[in-house]
Formats: sequence, C-alpha cells, structure tokens
Amino acid sequence: MADTLFERYRKKATAAGIQLQTNNSREWFRDKLSNLRDINRRTLLKDPALSKKNRLYPGRMYMYFYDPKTKDQLPYYDRFPLVVMVEPAKDGFYGINLHYLPPALRAKMLGALMDITNNDKYDQTTKFKLTYGLLTSSAKLKWFKPCFKKYLYEHIDTIPALVGPEEWEVAVFLPTEMFKKEKKNKVWRDSRKMI
Repeated sequence: MADTLFERYRKKATAAGIQLQTNNSREWFRDKLSNLRDINRRTLLKDPALSKKNRLYPGRMYMYFYDPKTKDQLPYYDRFPLVVMVEPAKDGFYGINLHYLPPALRAKMLGALMDITNNDKYDQTTKFKLTYGLLTSSAKLKWFKPCFKKYLYEHIDTIPALVGPEEWEVAVFLPTEMFKKEKKNKVWRDSRKMI
C-alpha cells in the first residue's frame, strides 16, 4: 500500500535526520509544505491517515468544509478550516482555526499548543489540554486571538476528519486554507495586527 501524504512527509523528515515534534521539525515541515500546489482538499479528507468523525471532542484537531451562516456579514472566512476544538457551544463549538495565522506564526502556535498536551506519546491518546481561560491567560498562546471562532454543526458541509497527533505537524503546514472574499495575505496581515 502506498504511503499517505502524511506518512510520506513524516518519512522524508525522518530521513533528513529531523526529530519529530520539535521546533526543528516544525521549521522543516513549514519549509517543505507551505509552498505545495494543487492539494485537492476533498481527496485529502479521504487520506487513510485521517479518520472521519461524526462527534467532535475538545482538544482534538479537525479539518472539514464549512459554509458560515453569517458569511454575508463577514469580511472574509475560511471554507476549509483546520480547527482545534476548544469547547462546546450552543449548536456548535468554539475552536482555533490555525489557517488564520501565517505559517511562521502557526509554527509558534503549534509549539505552544504541543506544550499543553495531556501526554507526550503523540498517539491516539494525546490531546491538547485547552480551555478558553487558558488561552486568554497564557502569554505563550497569544496568537489565538484572530483564530478563535465559533462553528455551527449545521454549517459543516462534510464529515469532519480527525487529524491525529502524529499528523499535526504535516496538517498545520499544508496550504489548505481556502479564504473567501479576501486573499490569504490580507487575512494574515489583519491577524498580525490583532495579535
């Protein structure tokens, strides 16, 4: 069986002598993945490294297609969010969409999030220990502000794909953001200002 996209890049990193789940690995993945072209998001959702989930849980990372209820009022939005669920909300949940950060800040945010996992196994038991209170009180997580969004279950257009801990570093740097109404550089400029 052929390697999945996620496995292929993890193997390349290991072959290059990169230890995974480190600052060096985040820099390596950022360098190798941020400029990929022609990623088919629908195919990506079917990647065997990801699993489909009808129920979402705090502390886990997901990707899916999304059509915001208030898209007409929004200055821009991401049709294909990469979200770490923070906590449930009425008819949906609050989460951090990492796509709202440019790749260099995503690396810092992911590093800060990886410092607050429940264990360091980076397997199916690993999750982020994340609450809104922690986000607002931790200087290490200051990049969350432009990323914190509410998502309504009714407006998720596909079954969400769970991104497991072993895939976090690849998923975060894949250029899968799909901003509508503005280009990503404008979104990222606005995010830097908000931070």
